[in-house]
Amino acid sequence: MARQRNPQIVTANDLFEGDVIYLTASGDWSRDHGEAAVAHDPDQAERLLGVANAQHDRVVGPYLADAKISPNGRPQPVHFREAFRTRGPSNYFHGKQAEA
Repeated sequence: MARQRNPQIVTANDLFEGDVIYLTASGDWSRDHGEAAVAHDPDQAERLLGVANAQHDRVVGPYLADAKISPNGRPQPVHFREAFRTRGPSNYFHGKQAEA
């Protein structure tokens, strides 16, 4: 198994509403990135992903995402894609959408 460099969380999309959601330590889902369960080693990360994959009737496309831990102990996104996903769906035209 590959070496894990950063803590990781599990994220997915809500099957019914499409919102970005995060697996919590209780095995439930939250829309708050800061409430996500944090895996500090690869085995723990795979266990969390297994919990998420078992909920295929609730979520779509669960995957592991790198995170960093803030001074208050809450996970924060590392990659810009994950930071973008925390802001929710975009209902505004921008980029190529605005030019069309």
